[in-house]
Amino acid sequence: QVQLVESGGGLVQAGGSLRLSCAASGRTFSSSPTGWLRPAPGQEREFVAAISSSGGSTAYADSVRGRFTISRDNAKNTVYLRMDSLEPEDAAVYYCAAGNLRFTSTRSARLYDYWGQGTQVTVSS
Repeated sequence: QVQLVESGGGLVQAGGSLRLSCAASGRTFSSSPTGWLRPAPGQEREFVAAISSSGGSTAYADSVRGRFTISRDNAKNTVYLRMDSLEPEDAAVYYCAAGNLRFTSTRSARLYDYWGQGTQVTVSS
């Protein structure tokens, strides 16, 4: 069992930055690919970014590539999402998710086993 707790959300002006954290408990977290996702109209949660269990591989949605950076520290059981050059369209609740899935499947929200409660990101224009 893995429990995930997100933090770091808040209000920021367009062009600003935030760093989200996802703190995990559970022995299997360091072996789990982990993703960040956010709600999207008319669909399951939208993929934002993902990182492999070792941290050696990362993936990003086209809309955030070059602005967001995902990283992890397995010694601290924590995954981070650094968000730069934030745009009003980035405003959402951001969820951390992990599970027993292949890294190549991390774009699909339905394949994750564990979810955090989410952290709100608000971007003012």
